[in-house]
Amino acid sequence: MQIMFKPLLAAGLSLALVFTAAQAQELRIGAVNVDRLLRDSEPAKAATAKLQQEFSKRDKDIKAAGAEFQAAAQKFERDAPTLSETQRLSMQRQLAEQERDLQRRQRTLQEDLGLRRNEETQMLIERINRSIQQVAAAEKYDLIVQEAAYINPRLDITEAVMKRMAAAK
Repeated sequence: MQIMFKPLLAAGLSLALVFTAAQAQELRIGAVNVDRLLRDSEPAKAATAKLQQEFSKRDKDIKAAGAEFQAAAQKFERDAPTLSETQRLSMQRQLAEQERDLQRRQRTLQEDLGLRRNEETQMLIERINRSIQQVAAAEKYDLIVQEAAYINPRLDITEAVMKRMAAAK
């Protein structure tokens, strides 16, 4: 029995020494709200403005085409009873073609916007990660957590990362 007790005692003492050493050296932990950085940081706002500027003309053109289509459809509804069968069929085909073109343009715009948004978001995430690493190195953090169910405001370094991102233009 004494033979089994000695290895257990040695293992217990080793474990206690490890915990004591870890407590003697204070662990610095920080937390970052990445969603807030993606939404509220200056680079995120600049990226949003850039995308709006880049796609605003196409969006206006599509909205104008949509208004034209609506006007043409209303005109057709008003004039349909007085039109001949061939005229009515011709206008219906024109309206159907116009609607397909409008839907294709809208779909293309959404796809292009989605791709550009993903590109901008990826560049922004890389910038966020660089800024987090810079703040962690400068302030000697041992661990930075990006997602948690609860973050004590005392550990939140989102503002510091946001300032670093703004300064690193």
